[in-house]
Amino acid sequence: MAREQLQTLTEPMYYILLALTNECCGVDIMARVKELSKGRVTVGPGTLYAMLARFDDMGLIKLTVSEGRKKSYIITDKGFEELHKEYNRLKTMVDDGLLLINQKEL
Repeated sequence: MAREQLQTLTEPMYYILLALTNECCGVDIMARVKELSKGRVTVGPGTLYAMLARFDDMGLIKLTVSEGRKKSYIITDKGFEELHKEYNRLKTMVDDGLLLINQKEL
């Protein structure tokens, strides 16, 4: 799961939040994570539903539809802020790495 206070997101957490920028149910989230990550990241039902419960408790996502066992979710503004923070953190890391790699290539 996430580090306390969501200092960083794991790869599956990042992709789940990314998938939830469009409303979807659990099966669709798993497919979307696989699609967005080009097959690098897969999330099983146990992991997915544990993360969804945690994200919901933290106010990062919200339940939009509950029809029997099928539940759909979407990211909240707070969740989007966390996703954006993580994107910026990762981008900074890549930029830092590129700077050093480019220096070594000279």
